[in-house]
Amino acid sequence: MANPLDFSGKTVLVIGGTSGIGNGIAHGFLEQGATVHVTGTRQNPDDYSESEGSVLAGLEFHSLNVADRAAVDAFPWPERLDVVVLCQGIARYNREEYSREGWDEVMAVNLDSLLDCANAVRGKLADTGGSLLIVSSVGGYRGLIGNPAYGASKAAAISMVKSLGVAFAAEGIRVNGIAPGYVHTKINDAFLGNEKFRDATIASTPRGRLGLPQDMAGVALFLASPLADYVVGQTVSVDGGLSVGS
Repeated sequence: MANPLDFSGKTVLVIGGTSGIGNGIAHGFLEQGATVHVTGTRQNPDDYSESEGSVLAGLEFHSLNVADRAAVDAFPWPERLDVVVLCQGIARYNREEYSREGWDEVMAVNLDSLLDCANAVRGKLADTGGSLLIVSSVGGYRGLIGNPAYGASKAAAISMVKSLGVAFAAEGIRVNGIAPGYVHTKINDAFLGNEKFRDATIASTPRGRLGLPQDMAGVALFLASPLADYVVGQTVSVDGGLSVGS
């Protein structure tokens, strides 16, 4: 029997795949034989370092600012796409998301660009009967006092998985999502870098630890594989039981 998790001969694109969760997902597909492209906002791969959680060896790097719709329209998408993972995301702290500027900045990346990118890759995924994965957050299910834009954008992303799942299914495209729990990456170092908060988070997580990018990669591989052929429009919470144990 062929290995359903073998992605040899497949082409994968991870938007926001230069660091953190996106980078972990990119390497998960790379380890299973795929040709993997990643995007980041910096100009060159040398602008990233492993100390920041960026490992680009073996990955095809492209510079793309998804908040710039003209850049998305002009982006040289790979000729073939079997899997596209939308893992772009930002947050603003110190109550900046309560301002119009902060709100608009977060929404442009975390929500608006999801539809822009989904529309851009739709035809290529239809050609291969591929999968589109949207990475949101368990924060989309909870109240985030200091980050109203982040929370709202992630809740909308979860809803978008359902809408696109229904809209794209007739074209042979499966759309699903992943909602990570607490994973210590650059975007959330502002609070997980605080030892007291980190320890309290771990204590309230039934699995007893923070998540790792590799944890998200395993679920991404499953959702993009034939094993999940009958899974459409679903967002899987990958949070160590946090959302059910609290």
